[in-house]
This record gives sequence, structure tokens and C-alpha cells, in this order.
Amino acid sequence: MDTRVDAAIRPPRDFAVGAGLLLRGLRAYAGSGGLVLLGVIPAILSFLVLLVGFGTLVYFVGDVAALATWFADDWAASARSLIRLVAGIAILGAAGYLSILIFTALTLALGDPFYEKIAERVEDQFGGVPNAVDLPWYREIARSVGESVRLLAVSASVGVLLFVAGFLPAVGQTVVPVIGAVIGGWFLAVELTGVPFARRGIGLRERRRLLRGRRWLSLGFGVSVFVCFLIPLGAVVVMPAAVVGATLLSRRVLGLPIDTAPAPGAAVPVPEVSRGDHVRRG
Repeated sequence: MDTRVDAAIRPPRDFAVGAGLLLRGLRAYAGSGGLVLLGVIPAILSFLVLLVGFGTLVYFVGDVAALATWFADDWAASARSLIRLVAGIAILGAAGYLSILIFTALTLALGDPFYEKIAERVEDQFGGVPNAVDLPWYREIARSVGESVRLLAVSASVGVLLFVAGFLPAVGQTVVPVIGAVIGGWFLAVELTGVPFARRGIGLRERRRLLRGRRWLSLGFGVSVFVCFLIPLGAVVVMPAAVVGATLLSRRVLGLPIDTAPAPGAAVPVPEVSRGDHVRRG
């Protein structure tokens, strides 16, 4: 195939393959009652916490919009109402974007042992992880929380920019949500692959570098998860499947097989990664 043609079709092809990894996760999740029990409880707890928080924001969104548009206090009533309506929509949109990322971080922190077990089951189908890093549970939770805080700090900055962009006529209600889904999808891909990469001693910085190497594949998976999380109760149902898909994504990014299990006794390839950003052994 002509290299120019291949370069043109690879991004949409990789994006579709990434989305397909979530579908594979859903199939594996639906066919295993054990995975359902392991993954749903932390997701439900996180969902309830965020539901209360988001519901409170919805109740007071008019007051928050008024504070955010203090400069319109002296405007005509119609203009002031319009700008505050737009502000309210932008506030709820930015809050929804952040809620998805916070839900993922909180669920992974609460259910870390459960999601480690899910990832381990997936990996065992393909020969496991040679020389897996086995951190004590408290070190693993500390790693997960620390990485989540770093990612949320960056995503919060993006959320502020999306909030401001939400005031733009037409663009704020069309283009900005698409940009938010792409950026949010990237953060979800980075967040959800934390467990399988950590089992290989690969930290956040190296993980981001490796995912950037398969950017469209990662985005296809992450954006699909992001869109599913927008569906009411979708986050609760999809979260365990997203962990399965993220494990498959990690293997694909590392050049490891995800279609067939190795023959009994066959050596499992160990991917080479850069040094300097590894998770320490416990």
C-alpha cells in the first residue's frame, strides 16, 4: 500500500480499533458475573458521591452564574438574563467534564484492589506479566491517588478554558463539547491504563509517552469511554468494562498480543521501556 494512503487511513483505523477495545471489554464484562461484582460496587459509591455534588451545583447554578457574571449586574434585564443563562450552561458543561474525570479517579482509588484483580485476570489470558511489580495495597493506593491528583490538576485547567470558551456564540455549544470529549478521552485513557502499566513498573510520565506513540488508538478508546460516561448510569455500568479495555489497550501499546494466548510453555515477550519513571517495588 502507498505510504501516503496508509498515513491517511491509519488515524481513523486506529481510532476505530481503540473504540473496539471498549466493546471487547463490555463483552468480557457481560460474560463474567465475577467481574460484575468486582467492578460495580466502587463505581456505585463514586456515582452517589458525585450525584449529590452535581445535584447541589444544579440547584445553585443560578447563584453561581450570577457570581461568575458580576460584570453584568448593571446590564439591561434581557441581556443580563441571557449572559447568565449561557454562563449556567457553561458552568454545568465544565462541571460535567470534570465530574467524569473525578468519577474515574475516585472509583479507581476506592476500588483499586478490585480493578487490579480484573486487570490481572485479563493479563493471565495472555500469559500474565513477567516480573510484575507487586506493591503493598497502601503503596498502590498512594500511587493511584498521586497520579490522579496530577492528572486532575491539568484537567481542571483545561476545564477552566472550556468554561470560558463556552461563552462563545455557536462555537461554545458545538465545537467546545467535541474538544472537551477529545481532551477528556485522552485523560481517561491515561487514567485507566494506570493499573496495567504500574504492574510493569511504568510510571505516569513514561505511560503518557507510550500512549502518545499510539495517540489515535488511545483516543479511540478514551473518547468512547467518555461518551459512555455521559449516559445516565453509563459510568457505573461501563467502568469495569473500561478497566478490561484499558488493559487490552496497554498490551497493544506495548506491542503485546491481545488476540491469542501464547502456547503453553512459550516465552512471553517483555517490552522495552525507557528508564527513569518507573514505579518502585514494594
